[in-house]
Amino acid sequence: MRILHPRSAGWMPVPPPSCTRTQKFWLLRPGALTAGLRQLGGFSLRVLAEYAQAAPAEEAQAMRLVPGTLVWVREVLMSIDGVQGVVARSLTPLPASRATWQGMRRLRSRPLADMLYHDRTVQRSAFECRRLAPGVPFHATALAVTGARGSGAQADDGKVVDIRRALDARPAMALPLMVSGEGSRDARILARRSVFWRHGQPLLVAEGFLASFWEKAGDRRPR
Repeated sequence: MRILHPRSAGWMPVPPPSCTRTQKFWLLRPGALTAGLRQLGGFSLRVLAEYAQAAPAEEAQAMRLVPGTLVWVREVLMSIDGVQGVVARSLTPLPASRATWQGMRRLRSRPLADMLYHDRTVQRSAFECRRLAPGVPFHATALAVTGARGSGAQADDGKVVDIRRALDARPAMALPLMVSGEGSRDARILARRSVFWRHGQPLLVAEGFLASFWEKAGDRRPR
């Protein structure tokens, strides 16, 4: 059963009209994203940062929380054959990260799918999609990755930007970090998000498909 949740400005229930059929497929693909990524090549996941922060208003709204509620954040980079593919940001209320969603803190380099798709009590909302832009909390994560390495970069050279350090340098409720010269590239980052619910506690998961992902995926649409 799909759960409806309050929609934030810019997030839509359908992909942007300019998306290709392949892009629409990936933005709305059900089930575990990692299962699809593994069909494209060798899958790897790197944890970029894990930290507590005050929930930005638009993410709080999606989780039905009061803006500024303390949340636990996990940000990761998923790669295919060493090519940066998808950057993801997951967050849940801080108390839930020690109770209902405590498994989130123990994943290390394992994907969220390992704890989401084997529990029948977990329900997922419908997807929302958009192109990332300044002012969107998730934009900071995706922009930091692309700003550090650029389109089509390799992910296994240990040079991924320290996102937590960059985010810690700004107020929790401030606009996202900007990287000089990335204005045109970030417009290419298509993203989706949904909220998983377990025992009344939300876990928001946002995933941004980097330009290098579309180059790697081509026209492939694995089920």
